[in-house]
Amino acid sequence: MNEFVIVTDTTTDLPREYVEKHHLYMMSLPYTLEGTSYTWENPMPVKEFYDKMRAGSLPTTSQANPEEAATLYESILKENDVDILHIAFSSGLSGSFNSCRIAAADVCEKYPDRRIVVVDSLAATLGQGLLVYKAVQLKEAGKNLDEIAAWLEENKYHLVHNFTVDDLFHLHRGGRLSKTAAIVGTMINLKPVLHVDDEGHLVMLSKVRGRKKSLIGLVDCMEKQLGDWKDKNDIIFISHGDCPEDAQFVADLIKERFGYENFMIDYIGATIGAHSGPGTVALFYMGDHR
Repeated sequence: MNEFVIVTDTTTDLPREYVEKHHLYMMSLPYTLEGTSYTWENPMPVKEFYDKMRAGSLPTTSQANPEEAATLYESILKENDVDILHIAFSSGLSGSFNSCRIAAADVCEKYPDRRIVVVDSLAATLGQGLLVYKAVQLKEAGKNLDEIAAWLEENKYHLVHNFTVDDLFHLHRGGRLSKTAAIVGTMINLKPVLHVDDEGHLVMLSKVRGRKKSLIGLVDCMEKQLGDWKDKNDIIFISHGDCPEDAQFVADLIKERFGYENFMIDYIGATIGAHSGPGTVALFYMGDHR
């Protein structure tokens, strides 16, 4: 069995230090703000990104195309005698996964003794990041590429994403909410709690009035969805759209209610944040079902 490396996308929102420490390769999904394009190699500081969104700037994003994916794969294979495991952004939210599958097939024709396995995470932000985290754990425990890919395929449907947004405008802009619903919801301080379903799509779970209730609602959902995984989670991931106090509030509530001590809390990066907006809080863990 050949050595292998792990590739993932900038949509994982994993801290740069973690990426570098574990020698991950990143597929950059670019974004554009105020006429300038940004990538993993050339990012805008994330706090500045959210400040600009609050001031009215509207970013746009692009999916990876097959040529970009092929360039990344070839750059790895030219320099290393390895196979590739790519844990890709949800096919339910982007065409990047399909682009990567096309690229993998093309590149493997040039490198017939190499393998590129592309796994559809059906996940985003630190949900995708949590699957990468698990893959890194398994790799460091000595599991091979096929064993890790099989674990990911078997367990990705146990990865729970629950999140809430502070500003309904961005859900409307992304086609997730009608203009009327966004206006009325804003008037009555309505806050949705959403999740990502088994097909990797965003789905509304509930609507509550008030920010604090929506944050508590994330943890209430956790109580229903943990099931047999309650004692198996070694870490809980929380990402946020420049609202660290709210993310910490959720972490503290989880610690109080379930006793978990280990958290990774970080920003929702620009590629996802462009669609969710400032004030989003997202919670990720393994549970009985999504």
